[in-house]
Amino acid sequence: MINWDEFEHIHVIRKLKQILSAWWNIDVVFTDERGHLKGFDQEKTTFNNPAVAQLLLKETARNSISEMVAKTIEDLRTSHNRYSLRKWDMVGFDVGIFPILIENDFVGTVVATGFFREPNLGPRLEEIRERLAAFGMSPDTIDKCLGKLKFLEEQDRLHFCEVCELVAQEIVTLHLEITSRENRIKELNKELGNRFKYDNMIGKSKPMQSLYSLMDKIKTADSTVMVQGENGTGKELIARSIHYNSNRKDKPFVIQNCSAFNDNLLESELFGHVKGSFTGALRDKKGLFEMADKGTFFLDEIGDTSPQMQVKLLRVLQEGTFMPVGATEGKKVDVRIIAATNRNLKEMVEQGTFREDLYYRLNVINIRVPPLRERKEDIPYLVDFFLAKISETSGGAKRVLTKRALEKLYDYAWPGNVRELQNEIERLVVLSGDETKLMAELLSPKVLESGDKNKVQGARLQGKLKDALEDLEREMIREGLRRTGWNKSKLAKELGISRAGLIMKVEKYGLDKRKIAR
Repeated sequence: MINWDEFEHIHVIRKLKQILSAWWNIDVVFTDERGHLKGFDQEKTTFNNPAVAQLLLKETARNSISEMVAKTIEDLRTSHNRYSLRKWDMVGFDVGIFPILIENDFVGTVVATGFFREPNLGPRLEEIRERLAAFGMSPDTIDKCLGKLKFLEEQDRLHFCEVCELVAQEIVTLHLEITSRENRIKELNKELGNRFKYDNMIGKSKPMQSLYSLMDKIKTADSTVMVQGENGTGKELIARSIHYNSNRKDKPFVIQNCSAFNDNLLESELFGHVKGSFTGALRDKKGLFEMADKGTFFLDEIGDTSPQMQVKLLRVLQEGTFMPVGATEGKKVDVRIIAATNRNLKEMVEQGTFREDLYYRLNVINIRVPPLRERKEDIPYLVDFFLAKISETSGGAKRVLTKRALEKLYDYAWPGNVRELQNEIERLVVLSGDETKLMAELLSPKVLESGDKNKVQGARLQGKLKDALEDLEREMIREGLRRTGWNKSKLAKELGISRAGLIMKVEKYGLDKRKIAR
């Protein structure tokens, strides 16, 4: 089912409509397969030609468009034509009707209007003037309309039709992307044994299922675990889950962020100190290692420790012993270490900033936490979880996201990962007040703008038309190759061209995978 209301928000379609308006003063509307206008909001939709804007408010004109579209679709079913250019008899100027085809089914059309195909404009202009006057339009509006109408020579008509077909194809591409996402989520839901939740971790995507499987395997082990992932991915959640599913679950779970203190304070926190060992040491203090005895110690941001501290941590890992600050005798503990970092420790080892022996001691079991951008199928589940949590905490009805808001969340790269998504949802709920539907317009500017940045940016409104169309074609192919994983057969079908034709264009624009994947 096509969501017609989304089109005005799609960057590529907006740019293509701007090209049609800037070059030929042409306006575009969308219809379903029966010719009924779709995605048309008289308050929000802007038109280049004032007469077109007024005509579309008239039921007679809308019915006329419906009849033209219905007849055109019937004609196209029985002919080899890709589209139809014809006179709009009711008003006198011409229209182009371009079908939207999904799996060879007509699901709608792109209707472009406000131009002439014939050079002899004199009689036509008078005819249009009379017909628009019959619709009750003022002489001023009629004059403005006539001033906008252009005769399109054969070359211009060719380019105009190419742009309109691109609009239709972009609608198909959007529909296929959304359908693909929905199908992926449905398939994931059908997979027996796949969990939506593992403790407080949320996700059904393949990366998360792999993570759950690995965590199941290490439940009963006492091996040291290294958790690697970007900030905001939930490394502490994983550490907690490992502990509370292990044989040590009834013993302490202790956390320390290694970047929170300088070396002296961190040493005192980790290993404790004896009375009088330094100024302010008024009594003996147990260190966190001692407090974690028989349990699990989660060392977060382990990559931020100094070489001197790394030596002391290595001793605990190797021998299970440590020396409190100022003490003369060591202490022995039985602690399982889970370390975490967002840094590349292997590179740090190569650079000499992290001890190789400590790295291998920590890296017995390595868990990589996938960033949110690699598991975007989980976004609906995470959003639902956060909204339910907010509703439970603050009371009131549970909110829901509009489809467009969810699409914007999909488009954003989430550098702050799950934590950033949670903050975005909390912000959205606050700004929405008592509204139960959370609208896309209330999302952060960075999230709203990212969708446009991630779409094709090649459309320009100045310079030679041929260059503008080539820029657009290049960017559409570049984006399509990335989206389909360089599946040229699939992309060629989406673009409505042969695979050989696509390969020629890839070579023409230098879009080899090795070049654009950098």
